[in-house]
Amino acid sequence: MYIFASLLYIYTLMTKNNRHKIIKEVLQTSDINSQEMLLKILIEKGFSITQATLSRDINELKIVKVPTAKGSYTYQLPENIQNIQQEELPPLSSFGFLSIEFSGNLAVIKTRPGYAMAIAGEIDNKATQYILGTVAGDDTILLIPRDNVSRNEVLASLSAFIPNIQ
Repeated sequence: MYIFASLLYIYTLMTKNNRHKIIKEVLQTSDINSQEMLLKILIEKGFSITQATLSRDINELKIVKVPTAKGSYTYQLPENIQNIQQEELPPLSSFGFLSIEFSGNLAVIKTRPGYAMAIAGEIDNKATQYILGTVAGDDTILLIPRDNVSRNEVLASLSAFIPNIQ
């Protein structure tokens, strides 16, 4: 019984490793914009896989959905995201930003629905000198400036990648 369990475990690992390898190859060679599309390709390649297993694979491989220049989304491996050229993909903030309003030291940014988290990520990565952090919902971002940072400094730092913020 122990030998059978060990062999089953090894087979499962080999199958999973092979499936992960194929998933990576598919994502590097095709534009995949849904789990259903990826699931269909894997089934066509001979894998017996469920949606739940694919979701676990996506989490384990740290695959993320990123916006494209065409306004749609595609699944990407983390190592490929940094390889996307800036010319290919304008900052999300350039077409997702709607408005900013200050209240005391805090600011609230309104975005198109679905853009807040991505824009907050841009702010967290690109404006660290002036912005302590952000909290994002679906279409709203709470922006927390660092101590002693003026509204003009916040706006100037954000205008570097949100062209229509002024």
